[in-house]
Amino acid sequence: QVQLVESGGGVVQAGGSLRLSCAASRRTRSAMGWFRQAPGKEREFVATISWTFGITNYTDSVKGRFTISRDNTKTTVYLQMNSLKPDDTAVYYCAAVGTTGNYDNWGQGTQVTVSS
Repeated sequence: QVQLVESGGGVVQAGGSLRLSCAASRRTRSAMGWFRQAPGKEREFVATISWTFGITNYTDSVKGRFTISRDNTKTTVYLQMNSLKPDDTAVYYCAAVGTTGNYDNWGQGTQVTVSS
């Protein structure tokens, strides 16, 4: 089991930027991703980065605006969010793939609020 701790959320005006961080308790040999859950909606996938080659994938609504990356130690994953929109308002969660091949490890979430 790996513990994940997110940080970097906050309140920003539309068009602004935020950078989220996710610190893992140990180096993870697995893909890591960001998900979000807006009020009254189901949790949705935002972005993922593979462990081996750092291959990234994004949901269509954030392509060109968000960038997922990781540090060289592979213990911290970032989500750079630019050109933020009110629809991006949500609790953002970091997750890591576990031994089952699914996203089994989750952080506590960090709130992102984008005002219009």
